[in-house]
Amino acid sequence: MFRSKINRLLKSESPLDKVLVKGWIRTRRDSKSFSFIELNDGSCLENLQIIASDTLENYSQIKNLTTGASISVVGKMMESPGKGQKWELDATDIHVLGLSPENYPLQKKRHNDDFLRTIAHLRPRTNKYGATFRIRSELSFAIHKYFREKDFYYVHTPIITASDCEGAGEMFNITAFDLDNAPKVDGKTDFSMDFFGKEAKLTVSGQLSAEMLALALGNVYTFGPTFRAENSNTRRHAAEFWMVEPEMAFYDLFENMDLAEDFIKSLTSHILSHCSNDIKLFANFVDKNLLSRLEKTMTERFARITYEDAVKIINNSGRTFEYDLSFGKALQAEHERFLTEIYFGGPVIVYHYPKDNSPFYMRLNDDHRTVANMDILLPTVGEIIGGSQREERLDVLVSRMDELGLNQQDYWWYVDSRKFGTAPHSGFGLGFERMMMFLTGISNIRDVIAFPRTPKNIEF
Repeated sequence: MFRSKINRLLKSESPLDKVLVKGWIRTRRDSKSFSFIELNDGSCLENLQIIASDTLENYSQIKNLTTGASISVVGKMMESPGKGQKWELDATDIHVLGLSPENYPLQKKRHNDDFLRTIAHLRPRTNKYGATFRIRSELSFAIHKYFREKDFYYVHTPIITASDCEGAGEMFNITAFDLDNAPKVDGKTDFSMDFFGKEAKLTVSGQLSAEMLALALGNVYTFGPTFRAENSNTRRHAAEFWMVEPEMAFYDLFENMDLAEDFIKSLTSHILSHCSNDIKLFANFVDKNLLSRLEKTMTERFARITYEDAVKIINNSGRTFEYDLSFGKALQAEHERFLTEIYFGGPVIVYHYPKDNSPFYMRLNDDHRTVANMDILLPTVGEIIGGSQREERLDVLVSRMDELGLNQQDYWWYVDSRKFGTAPHSGFGLGFERMMMFLTGISNIRDVIAFPRTPKNIEF
């Protein structure tokens, strides 16, 4: 599957008498009566060499073209006598579409990621980021393909919400008020006068809405943007990111875990098969262990341990960690990396976390200490999937909401779903950007999103 002209031409089996290509100049050099142009249209890593002869009418203009200029070329595809390329294009006509000045920020040398983040509007033209965003496109397709082949329905859940799915409270508010003149009641903003008649926020998850659709359609998934107003400047967090969230009627926790593991394996296999050249770039220049790690993830069964066993393994390891760990405390990134990269040497599913720091919708286990949930941890990125069997029992759900101090009226429709034909069901959420980080070896989430939104950063 080759989407653009240059990619198709480079895969040609025989010469072509007349072709038209358009793209951007990566490099240009002169040799006696010729100018050699390396042209790229963004469809692949490889450039197409253009031979521009001094017999062309506008050769004097062509000789002054610099990196970044865009051109249209008509010519004949011929076998190349040069090394490292099968074909070259002997130009019969070159039309200059857009000039680029000498101070074009992207030169032939390698630029560091910090600099490239300051010119995010241009960085997709580099090899690394062109490959990143081609893989991102293919990964999106692979997600839809996977669920379609398993008879899931793709559903759309609200981005604007009045409920906090996670219970964390770190959400962006939405208002139509003039912030300098918002109506007040007893010194507080009167949201009953706002556009929706109540306080509204950007969603952190489509899960609760997806559950309602799963309880009607069977197996569904949603794939879209989510938002967190967490003031975190770590390499794994962004304020705007994408989540894949399937919900499955009649699945228990272990069926949920099986699907999640198969999902990661399938995505990994798809990208290795369909983006091999782009993946090789990352294996050669970003992470030397990338291919072996992806192959192992694709072929070996994920380790599975309870949270309680994970705590014991970490505390009995003889290692010193920055954060102490005891039952009830969250696993930190250093704990996740120890489990995946050292102790098990691969992906790990940790399940049955303590109920006291788990959301209200997770099914309470019979021990009344833990819930039927799980996280999938991957080497280098840590948690990539979080999921659970949902609490389908009305009395237990209401009890958990009371225990956590949640107003049932705010979730009346969610509670209502347990009154009419309640059924066991499960689901999980996969962080799309973290999957991108895992597949490419890129260590910062800012570099797998075209225009990242992070604290104090909303350029472009």
